[in-house]
Amino acid sequence: MEATRLNKIGRLLQKELGDLFLKQTKNMRGTLVSVSAVRVSADLSVAKVYLSIFPAGRGQELIETITCNGRTIRYDLGQRVRTQLRKIPELSFFLDDSLDYVEHIDQLLKK
Repeated sequence: MEATRLNKIGRLLQKELGDLFLKQTKNMRGTLVSVSAVRVSADLSVAKVYLSIFPAGRGQELIETITCNGRTIRYDLGQRVRTQLRKIPELSFFLDDSLDYVEHIDQLLKK
């Protein structure tokens, strides 16, 4: 029961954060930021947000910028989900490099 609730909250946060990043990166041509996963702690105090960034070369730079603006992002998220959640979790942003890993494995298999 508890895992189902955490999954629903994670999906809600993933959807809303994805919309936020889509609107924020419209001005930046050639850059795409998508939320690949959100893991919420059992007490709903921390949410780990995994971001997939294209192009991969700008990934670390954008993660640092997003982390610096974490309070603003959390506030905007709170405005969107205030009717569904009582407490907005602290957000921690991480770079999701799983696509790069898959490409690397494919290249190794082709050799």
